Amino acid sequence: MNIRPLYDRVIVKRVEQQRTTASGIVIPDTAAEKPEQGEVIAVGSGKSLQDGSLRALAVKVGDHVLFGKYAGQTVKLNGEEVLVMREEDILGVIEPASADLKKVA
Repeated sequence: MNIRPLYDRVIVKRVEQQRTTASGIVIPDTAAEKPEQGEVIAVGSGKSLQDGSLRALAVKVGDHVLFGKYAGQTVKLNGEEVLVMREEDILGVIEPASADLKKVA
């Protein structure tokens, strides 16, 4: 089943974080906090403005984003939990550092 969000809503899949501490202790799923990062898997058509036009969203499918701890509504889609949130609930887009992309000569 596919989902198409409406207007300025975005579907985000949480990115799982490391489940062990630096000393090697494994953190069980029940004790771990939910990650506040995710990957955008679907975006709506845009924000509806007062004059009736649509403003395109700043995020796109595939972007890795940061969001607040209590942002969005959790829903199950194809057996996976995803978040449905407004674009304004997204705090920022995580972009790879240019040093990571280029090899230093």
